Amino acid sequence: MKRTPSLITFTVLLTCLLAPTLTFRAMAEDVQPASNAKSESEDLYEQLKIFGGVLERVQREYVDEPENRELIEAAMIGMLQSLDPHSAYMPPKNFEDMKVQTKGEFGGLGIEVTMERGLVKVVAPIADTPAERAGILTNDLIARLDGEDVLGLTLSEAVDIMRGKIGTKITLTVLREGEEDPLEIDIIRDIIEIKAVRYRAEGPEGQIAYIRLTTFNENTTKNLRKAMAELSAAAGKEKFAGYILDLRNNPGGLLGEAVKVSDSFLSQGEIVSTRARKAEDNIRFNARRGDMSKGAPVLVLINGGSASASEIVAGALQDHHRALVVGTQSFGKGSVQTVIPLPNDGALRLTTARYFTPSGRSIQALGVTPDVIIDQELPEDIKARPRRSEASLRGHLSSSPENDKETPDAKTNKSEDDSNDKSNTDTKDDNEYKSDESSEGNADVKAKDKTKEKGKSFAYVPRELEKDKQLQKAIEIMLAMDASKQRLLEN
Repeated sequence: MKRTPSLITFTVLLTCLLAPTLTFRAMAEDVQPASNAKSESEDLYEQLKIFGGVLERVQREYVDEPENRELIEAAMIGMLQSLDPHSAYMPPKNFEDMKVQTKGEFGGLGIEVTMERGLVKVVAPIADTPAERAGILTNDLIARLDGEDVLGLTLSEAVDIMRGKIGTKITLTVLREGEEDPLEIDIIRDIIEIKAVRYRAEGPEGQIAYIRLTTFNENTTKNLRKAMAELSAAAGKEKFAGYILDLRNNPGGLLGEAVKVSDSFLSQGEIVSTRARKAEDNIRFNARRGDMSKGAPVLVLINGGSASASEIVAGALQDHHRALVVGTQSFGKGSVQTVIPLPNDGALRLTTARYFTPSGRSIQALGVTPDVIIDQELPEDIKARPRRSEASLRGHLSSSPENDKETPDAKTNKSEDDSNDKSNTDTKDDNEYKSDESSEGNADVKAKDKTKEKGKSFAYVPRELEKDKQLQKAIEIMLAMDASKQRLLEN
């Protein structure tokens, strides 16, 4: 069969890319019978030959002439999707969006938005941003962007138009309740920082520092420590009761930031370890001397939307008995994704390891169980939804697969700086379950049974403070702990 030049080029390129992988794998697995290695190699090339034949047939005979780039990208997407829910190929646009999220700032207007009746609805303008200064209000409906109708656009497409180069102008056509005619509002784009940290004083005398982390980007630790310093100073040394760290609905982010956030409340010991397929790639992250919280009491709030980096922080503080964890079972995303840039400006997001807490518990498909279980009152529409967790995702990794024979003592140390190369996006009990979790099926059953025992966990936090049972309980516990401490000091 005659092959097209593009197919020959692709086949040669794919062979060159795979050859080093095969060599590396053979070395890593030490001694293998030559016949077995040859058999595996022959099988691989046979499968590549079949793939090449399919690609050629599609190129020649599909009803519409396909784009070769799109065919290859689709093949990569399918290959990675077959591995687990978090491995993926990211086209250049998606990779750029991910970098914006992890960097924590972008050129834009400064509004939180959603879609309503096909138009962009303003949830809230962010304080001290171009949108707020231009007079954008909550519940405004944006009908046009620079004269282009919003109707027919997705929310993502509309947001892409609103973002742009710093210093450039955009005109929003706004429909506002109480105004008969649409408003034309000009806004100059500026640097917008993604607010990873929100904080305020709680308690009858403002003696509790409430700090909510919404994501783990490059600014999270810096802003967390600023919040800690401001709130503790405002309360006063004598009155300050402690910290409530709210990680509910926080989907994760950068591993390095999770380590630094945990380190803000610890002065020694392991924070988290990652275990890969090969023992030499395992990494342990340890706390550095100095506890910024100065030993003040800490409560951590989690729920079904707390995943990855959030679970690392909750698990580390729980294992070191540094914090009381309150809420409901976390999501259970305990796998490490390494982001590998590609020559086409896209990237490969590949699952390369699992996370383990300091005591050796796996987070993967199990999550973190709170010390104090507090179920949130749910609206009827949310009650009807199925509970989503890592264990419910098709193709998820088990917590302790059969070939993972390593124990916590066998872990090797690597530089803490390696954390910057790890990114947990969607971003993750060995000893406790070792005897009856020898297969993925058993691990999943155990995870689901464990969740049922602890109550259903949803990613829901009420907007009204008085309806937030989990936060109210955390405040109640913190005040009780503070009262107990004061009695001890008086005696």
